[in-house]
Amino acid sequence: MPSALESPEGGEEDILRYEETEGDPVSPMDLSELLKEGTKESHDRAENTQFVKDFLKGRIKKELFKLATVALHFTYSALEEEMDRNKDNLVFAPLYFPVELHRREALAKDLKYFYGEDWKEKIQCSEATQQYVDRIHHVGQHEPELLVAHAYTRYMGDLSGGQVLKKVAQRALKLPSTGEGIQFYVFDNISNAQQFKQLYRARMNALDFDKDTKERIVEEANKAFRFNMQVFDELDKIGRSLAEEAQDGGFPVHDGKGDIRKCPYYADKLGTAGPGCPFHAAVGLARQPLVQLVLAACVAVAAGAAAWYIL
Repeated sequence: MPSALESPEGGEEDILRYEETEGDPVSPMDLSELLKEGTKESHDRAENTQFVKDFLKGRIKKELFKLATVALHFTYSALEEEMDRNKDNLVFAPLYFPVELHRREALAKDLKYFYGEDWKEKIQCSEATQQYVDRIHHVGQHEPELLVAHAYTRYMGDLSGGQVLKKVAQRALKLPSTGEGIQFYVFDNISNAQQFKQLYRARMNALDFDKDTKERIVEEANKAFRFNMQVFDELDKIGRSLAEEAQDGGFPVHDGKGDIRKCPYYADKLGTAGPGCPFHAAVGLARQPLVQLVLAACVAVAAGAAAWYIL
């Protein structure tokens, strides 16, 4: 069981620290084990989505990271609203750790950093995120025992792989070393993540659920993974539409698709001084008959030289 120690700063709010319990027997029918085994395939699929793979490789655009933070804000706002609603409900109360786990305030700090003081007016819930949010609200209001699945999926992941993503994001996006923009991943009131996760799993295993309810919780956890993957896929599609890919010279180049005014090079580098996007200028020039004739001649000469060399 946790022992409450006084805050190092001497504040009134206590910070929980957790003593690791070694040798606790684990049964295959424990809820924590059922969730671990029952979501393994979903977990692997989520880790292998293109968005997550690119993120882990540091291929994350700042705009996309901001949108991911927005999605997390709406998700955790819904989750923690329902957790607050069920904080005294025996089917969930043992897993209620608002001081240690809740992420709403941390996400608000991140969004303020990225979007400014009026961040609430600048963000909106995406379609995939809204479906996730709707499911969380339904569960919290009608099947609160299934809220365990959503809390487990989110917070245990945040305390595990989320810590890797924090370091990747800070390095790839050149975020301040003081933590601005990645407060979501910082759990100030958990002194030891591994020990806290052990406590959390012990609390889950102590919940008085029958076999059928445990199976429903595992099924709900798999649904939670699917909702997350849908959000990842949505972000991946948005990421592919972003055209800001820096070239060797450091300038982004238009991909030739869509509105020329949205060309990063055109908007950011030329402004009103230049005649238009370099990409479109090059395409237009290449369409001139005389230019095409010269290009064809050059290709023919190059092909002849290559053939001579091979022979």
